[in-house]
Amino acid sequence: MMTVDILSSIKGAKESDTVSKLFDVIKKANTSTSNLGNNSNNALSLDDLREDVVIDSSQIEKDIIMENFPKKKDGYLVVAKVIEE
Repeated sequence: MMTVDILSSIKGAKESDTVSKLFDVIKKANTSTSNLGNNSNNALSLDDLREDVVIDSSQIEKDIIMENFPKKKDGYLVVAKVIEE
């Protein structure tokens, strides 16, 4: 078993009773799929989504966003690639 300071990358990190109790609860959780029942309540219909609408921002807002965005290239904002399976 790894120690908390190794897992958290914080030197000198100490065990926490609260965190330990949380992990005990998680370990005891019933993960059997037969208990899950009908999960259709968690589904979202594409008809329920709002329409994407472009709203133009003022130049001041655009300047603030550009100043504070972490990465830019050739006048564009660079975002991390997200891949979902």
